[in-house]
Amino acid sequence: MIPHRFLAACRRQPTDATPVWFMRQAGRYMPEYRAIRERYGFLDMVKTPELAAEITMQPLCAFPVDAAIIFADILPLLEGIGLQLTYEQGEGPVIHNPLRSPADIAALHDADPRETVAYTIQAIRLVKRDLEGRAPLIGFSGAPFTLAAYAIEGGSSRDHRRTKALMCTEPQAWRDLMERLTSQVSAYLIAQIEAGADAVQLFDSWAGALAPGDYADYVLPFVQKCIINVRAGCGVVPPPPIIYFGVDMSGMLGLLRQTDADVIGLDWRIYLDDGWAQVGPGVAVQGNLDPHTLLAPWPEVRRRAADILDRAAGRPGHIFNLGHGIVPETPVDTVRRLAEFVHEYSAE
Repeated sequence: MIPHRFLAACRRQPTDATPVWFMRQAGRYMPEYRAIRERYGFLDMVKTPELAAEITMQPLCAFPVDAAIIFADILPLLEGIGLQLTYEQGEGPVIHNPLRSPADIAALHDADPRETVAYTIQAIRLVKRDLEGRAPLIGFSGAPFTLAAYAIEGGSSRDHRRTKALMCTEPQAWRDLMERLTSQVSAYLIAQIEAGADAVQLFDSWAGALAPGDYADYVLPFVQKCIINVRAGCGVVPPPPIIYFGVDMSGMLGLLRQTDADVIGLDWRIYLDDGWAQVGPGVAVQGNLDPHTLLAPWPEVRRRAADILDRAAGRPGHIFNLGHGIVPETPVDTVRRLAEFVHEYSAE
């Protein structure tokens, strides 16, 4: 494995083979992860740097992936500004004091992510020590809109009706919330880069719920500001690559180009070559195999992966990934075979 194949692709430089890593590549499908999960709660694992570092390294030991991604979660950042978070069995994340009014937003705290999520910053330092230069490390944060949606809805939502209502009926409160979250996300990503992250990814998991016009008016300016802040404040020349990934956003890829991210993640709802054409030249792309494909027999996984690589056609700037995270039922051997196949097929 070439340690910096991933970083070269982020910068649209030629590589000897297509780099590959997987969203949620450290997780419940791995027996090593499940052994730790039996003894610790999810937030305990996230907030214990030694455990987070160990979990981060598990896929690097098992598969020939070209990057590690820090084991963390997007929501603990919200705790620092005054929201109360738990993970309920069978329900996922729950915000116990959701933001439902301008007064709720005004009551939020100012906080320094270097202190409020110091455990993740320390986990990055530990992983960088353990990697010893073998592979780049990706840091990440939830994007401002997705964090706002969780904070307003109180957890996951199918339609995000409360979020959309507040956005449209209380525009000043919405701007205040997004400015605060943009500041938090920017500072968090800068701290991750300072601790050693070689690239960072913004997860905008819920932005696909918006109409393109609402995304352009109420969300895009804050993503742009966040990316500007990180590049200006990280103290690294050139700045580390920034990846922007949203789910179900194939109808607004032209808008995603305007984020000025170095890499745009594509989910599986569009052919990779069509998505790349919509994003346009001068931007790398990441993706985009349907995660549930990994539940299929190997010949079908291989066929679909080859189709994506054929559509990329060896152009510099493609990072092979899934269109979202690995699902828990995924066979470990399929993940290993897929990573090997991507390298072998693209090198040919």
